Amino acid sequence: MFKKYAGKVMVAAIVAAVATPAFAQPAAWQQAVARAIASKQTYPRAAQMRGDEGTVKVKVYVSATGAVEKTELVAPSGSSVLDREALALPTKVGTLPAPPGGAAAVVLPLTYKLM
Repeated sequence: MFKKYAGKVMVAAIVAAVATPAFAQPAAWQQAVARAIASKQTYPRAAQMRGDEGTVKVKVYVSATGAVEKTELVAPSGSSVLDREALALPTKVGTLPAPPGGAAAVVLPLTYKLM
């Protein structure tokens, strides 16, 4: 999913998500979570002004009811601004789709690229 801001910024969320083995969930649920989070993804103004780009991998822990319990950084982008934004992003969504198999965790790659 791609969003354009002012015609020169692209925020891409890769909809391919990876569930950890202990919390294995159907691919359709993982993709629904990735889409929900991507819909709220924005490019931080400070990162745009500094020319920061990169992909952040964030692990999102989701309760059985779909509440975001916590997030952790799996792989940084090289930009602390983008990393902080990616860690905060899942909580901006509010409630995510409830995992069909109970509490789950999913790793999401979030890409920020200037055009």
